[in-house]
Amino acid sequence: MIDRQRVRERPPGWPVMHQTWDCLLFLHWPVAVAQLRPLVPRDLEIDTYGDTAWIGVTPFTMRGVRPPLLPPPPLLSRTHEINVRTYVRHGGVPGIWFLSLDANNLLAVLGARLVFHLPYFQARMHLSRENRTVRFSSHRTRGAAPPADFQGAWQLGEGLPAAAPGTLEFFLIERYCLYTKASGGRLLRGRIHHVPWPLRSAKLLHLASTMIESHGLPPPAEEPLLHAQSEPLRVGIWPLETVT
Repeated sequence: MIDRQRVRERPPGWPVMHQTWDCLLFLHWPVAVAQLRPLVPRDLEIDTYGDTAWIGVTPFTMRGVRPPLLPPPPLLSRTHEINVRTYVRHGGVPGIWFLSLDANNLLAVLGARLVFHLPYFQARMHLSRENRTVRFSSHRTRGAAPPADFQGAWQLGEGLPAAAPGTLEFFLIERYCLYTKASGGRLLRGRIHHVPWPLRSAKLLHLASTMIESHGLPPPAEEPLLHAQSEPLRVGIWPLETVT
């Protein structure tokens, strides 16, 4: 049984970090499970909606990154990010498997690699918003990593209701934990908590991306399914726990 509702409850204990996410866009494409399987550890099941797996590209910005009860440290509190993700589950708990995460703050990249064991890469990024138009660009600058670039622009539309349980939107967007692998092969799970995603419709004005192709996957053959963030979202991050 997969309990997609319970994972949205506030985890026990206290978060180790607070963040505010903004200007986020979900771009999703259907993908065959067989194409993803080599990119996901065998001890994780690939989560599907019906018989279809999904891959996402998510550009956004974060600010106010800080530990509990302390002000945001000046060099770590702001960064732009773009991640490539797919959806997995373990023991009935659905979550995210990040194929890659790019950020423009070197200290954040190094810290996330060390503490959360996530595949972060340094990138040069720019984000701007004018009225309802958002523009985001990213160019991976770490020479040893596969090249990965993103240039996109989108127009924000009308507000949408919260994603309803059982819908594709809920499956894709309402995700409250991540899975990662530590050195030695330990599978770890990290929880987050926030209110349900505030969403808007979006219209894609421009997209040129090699984020998915950087993982050896073919370029998507169709237009992405879009969901935009409608207002800033405050997020709590909980410490990683060993799963296996």
